[in-house]
Amino acid sequence: MPLKPEDIRKMTPEQRKAELEKLRTALVRMITRKERGALKETGKIKHVKRDIARILTIMREYGEI
Repeated sequence: MPLKPEDIRKMTPEQRKAELEKLRTALVRMITRKERGALKETGKIKHVKRDIARILTIMREYGEI
């Protein structure tokens, strides 16, 4: 389920950083699995990328980057 901007804004800066790292790790794993042919639902990669972008955008709004 995609993260909503209002949910991201409710997080503390530390929580946003932790979520960002978790999503980036998941993205690397998904891409690796896709390349090996083990990932069936490749559309999830797109959702993870969008969640990463949402977090980065909000972090920029608050001057955390």
